[in-house]
Amino acid sequence: MNKIVLLTATALGACLWGCGNPQTVTVTVTNPLDAERTGEMIEVPAAQVFQSLNLPDTAHIIVCNAQAQEIPYQLTHDGKLIFPVSVSAKGTEAYTIRQGTPAETDTVAYGRHYPERLDDIAWENDRAAYRAYGPALQQKGEQAYGYDVFTKNTGRLVVEDRYAMELDTAAWAKINALRKAGKKQEADELVRQISYHVDHGNGMDCYAVGPTLGGGTSALMPDSAIVYPYCYKEYEILDNGPLRFTVKLTFNPLVIGNDSDVVETRIIRLDKGSQLNQTTVTYANLSQPTPVAGGIVLHAANAEGYAHNAQEGYIAYADPTTEPQSDNGIVYVGAVFPDTAVQTKVQLFDKPAGDALGHVLGICTYRPGDIFTYYWGSGWSKYGFDTDESWTDYLKAYAKQVRHPLQVTVK
Repeated sequence: MNKIVLLTATALGACLWGCGNPQTVTVTVTNPLDAERTGEMIEVPAAQVFQSLNLPDTAHIIVCNAQAQEIPYQLTHDGKLIFPVSVSAKGTEAYTIRQGTPAETDTVAYGRHYPERLDDIAWENDRAAYRAYGPALQQKGEQAYGYDVFTKNTGRLVVEDRYAMELDTAAWAKINALRKAGKKQEADELVRQISYHVDHGNGMDCYAVGPTLGGGTSALMPDSAIVYPYCYKEYEILDNGPLRFTVKLTFNPLVIGNDSDVVETRIIRLDKGSQLNQTTVTYANLSQPTPVAGGIVLHAANAEGYAHNAQEGYIAYADPTTEPQSDNGIVYVGAVFPDTAVQTKVQLFDKPAGDALGHVLGICTYRPGDIFTYYWGSGWSKYGFDTDESWTDYLKAYAKQVRHPLQVTVK
C-alpha cells in the first residue's frame, strides 16, 4: 500500500530557482558527534518559518538541501516542521525553505485503528512495524500487556494489506466450510495462505508477547515489581505521514502504592528511516517518585541472548522465533534511554510464564509531573541486521544521537 501526499518533492528544478530566492529561511544544522548522521529527522517551529516568509500557515513551501535538491517535509500536530537531514562528523549543513508547491511523495509512516481486529493500533515506517493491543482484546480476558513487533523487509507499507488478508471474511467462510466437511488439510493450507503469521515475501507477525512487556513497553516498578499496564483505553492518532506517525494512548487507572487512580498516557512517534519509536510517558495522580522501566521480554529459546549497558544507554535482545515456520530469522528488539542516570538489568520471573523467562530492563526514576522519554523498537536479520553485534551497534549509535542531539538554528 502506498499513500500519496502533496507535501514533498524530489524535483531538482524547483529548488534551483527557489533556494536562491532572497525570500528564504535558512536552517543550520550542526553535528556535535564524530560520526556521520544520515537521514535523521529534525524539527523547527513551523510558525517561525511561515512568519519569516510572511506567509499564512496554509501556504505551500519547499525545503532544499545545500546541493539545491528538494527534500521531503511534514507539518506535525504540535506545530513543528520536520524533515530529514544528513550531516558529516563534526560538520554543519545549511537547509533553505521558501514558498512553492512541492510535488507528490509516497507516505512512509502510517498507521490506524483496526476495530475489525479487536481494536489493534498498528503502525509502520519503511523499516519496521508495530502493534499495541486495545480494549476489545482486554474484554476477552487475553493478557497481552506489551508491544508487538511485525517484521518487514521492504520500504513499502505492508500492514494494511496483511490485515486485509488475515481478516478476509470470504476466505474464513471457506475455511470454516472445509473444516465442517472434514477437510482439515485443505482448511489448514488456506489458513497459511492468508495468515500474517506466515512470511509471504515481505515479513510477518512471528513475535510472542503474552503476559509480558513484549517489545519495549513501559511500566512503573514500585518495590522492584512490575505493575503491568493492560491494553489502552482510548487512542488519538495525531500524525499520519508522510514522514511521521504519532499516536496518543491513554490507559485505565492503576493502583500504585497509596495512589489508587494513576492514569498513564503515552505518545508514541515513529519517523521515516528509524527502527525505534520515541515514546513519552506521563502518570497523572502519582504522588511519589517511582521507578519506571522500559522492558523487553526474554524467551527460553535464547535465554542468554541479551545485552545491556547503562553507561551507553541501551538494552538489547535477539529473539529467535521459530513458529509457525522453521526459519523466521532473528527478531532484534531494543530500547535506548536519553537519561544518563538509567540503570539496566535482567529481572527473571519467579517461574516462567510459558516460554517467557523475564525481562531485560532499563530503569529510571519518574517524579510526579515529569515526562519519561525513551526509544524502543526492532530490527530483523532479514532486513539489514546480519548479527547480534550489528543490532547492538545500531542501538549504541542511536543512544549517542539522542544524548547529543543535532544543534538547529533558524534564521
